[in-house]
Order: sequence, then structure tokens, then C-alpha cells
Amino acid sequence: MNFQDPTANPNHAIDPDVVMWDRDPEERGGKPLLVMMHGLGSHEGDLFGLNRFLPDDLVVASLRAPLGYGGGYAWFQSGAQSSTAGTNLLDASVQAVLDWIDGLEVTPTGIGLMGFSQGGCMAPQLIREAPERFDYALQLSGFVADADHPGDAALAAREPRMPVFWAHGDQDQVIGADAVEQTGHWLTEHTAVEAHRYPMAHTVSQPELADLVDFVTAQLQR
Repeated sequence: MNFQDPTANPNHAIDPDVVMWDRDPEERGGKPLLVMMHGLGSHEGDLFGLNRFLPDDLVVASLRAPLGYGGGYAWFQSGAQSSTAGTNLLDASVQAVLDWIDGLEVTPTGIGLMGFSQGGCMAPQLIREAPERFDYALQLSGFVADADHPGDAALAAREPRMPVFWAHGDQDQVIGADAVEQTGHWLTEHTAVEAHRYPMAHTVSQPELADLVDFVTAQLQR
């Protein structure tokens, strides 16, 4: 599937009407927010069910990616486990998420990110673009874009470093071994990474879920 340059697409934005929230608007004030981002060809409901396992004092919002892809949605072009050839679609989606956050009627007390697969590329790209805006990130079976980013130095210099939960399956046949290795190196150099490997494919497992809940709980207690 081909994607158009988002500079020619005025609708490259997060649709607020389809965002899935676990709380009504009047219950979101004075609480931290976790932003969920799904994988390629999926939708905002894919990760949302995980909210029932997360701490009660956390507000969860699950976003729909801006680009249509088959019967679902995408953050950037399919088949890309890096964006060396051009980050226009990835960067446009990053800006779309930042614009959506700017437009929130209630300002959260803090913001965490959770992304799976393509959404797991969005999470590190967001903290590269705006390291001061986020408290932590969870990358599930994802990867990092291998193009240099102007925010990398600021992210690496942040004190304390950005906490990142990185989980990947030993049997994952979607994200290549080179992308996994590169992601591990990048996260080690730029963040306070908590790395986990599981005997699983390109999915989320129960042991992984237990570990990420512990991680999120620890972040909220800081």
C-alpha cells in the first residue's frame, strides 16, 4: 500500500472523536495520562483492553493512527523497520500526537507512552522530538527509527534519564534481528532502559503484561 506525502494531506491528524478513553471527561482532571498507540493495520481498540490491568489512578487514552491501511490504520509506511529513506510520515504522525496532546481540555499531571510494533516506533520518536513532555515510555515488540534526530542529544542528557520499558519476543518474526539489536543499542545510549525478552512471537504475553504493570506502577510512585 502506498502513502501520500503528509504535507499534501491536510487530514494527517489524530481524530479526537475516535480516541478511546477509560474515564469520562469530568474524571480525568488531576491524574496522569497513558497514551496507547497500536500497530500496523490495527486500531484504537487493540491495546485498550490492557487498561483494566493498570493502576486505578491512571487515565488511559488509546489513539487511532492517521493513515488508512487495509481494514485498519498505520502511523507510517508498511514494511519500514527504519526510516533512513525519509521520516516524513513518521514525523507527521509524531506531530499529530503532539498536536492532539496540546488540544486536550484537561491537562494531565504527567504523560506516559505505550506503543506496540509501529506504535512502538512512535514512542521513542516522540521522546526524541519532545523529551521534556513525557515521563516514561513502554515499547512493546517495536523498534527505533535509525535516522539521526536533533533531539537525541537532549534526550541522552536528560537527568534523570527517561525510563523506558522495552519488551520483545525471542520468536518475533515481524521485527528483524538487526532492528532489535539496533533498538537495544539506541535505548541504552539515550534512556534508562529496562529490557525484557520473552519466549513469544509478535504479541503481548501474560508475563510481559505483569512486568509492564509493575513498571508503570513504579513510575507513578516517583
